[in-house]
Amino acid sequence: MKGNDVFKVAVRMFVDCTERILARNGFGVADVDLFIPHQANLRIIEAAAKRIHMPMERVFVNVDRYGNTGAASVYVALEEAASTGRLRPGALVLLAAFGGGFAWGSLLMRW
Repeated sequence: MKGNDVFKVAVRMFVDCTERILARNGFGVADVDLFIPHQANLRIIEAAAKRIHMPMERVFVNVDRYGNTGAASVYVALEEAASTGRLRPGALVLLAAFGGGFAWGSLLMRW
């Protein structure tokens, strides 16, 4: 794989799916309490957060502790966010992922 190309596509995917799901549901980035992205690598997460104007304080990151856990990364991060108190009842949570074959998607939920 070509690292720089993957990086660019991954950031665009995060931005695109985030903007679409928020707009479709009448929310903006400021409404999101916690963003839990696929934990591929910190550079991708930081670049995507910067492009959507999401402060890193509202982005959950655990790739530094566990590495890229593949398809389970969002769910591992969601469980850790819940068990460490980062998720409060009523929080608006944005999940976004990308993976093999350059598939991607997002989910917006009220915790």
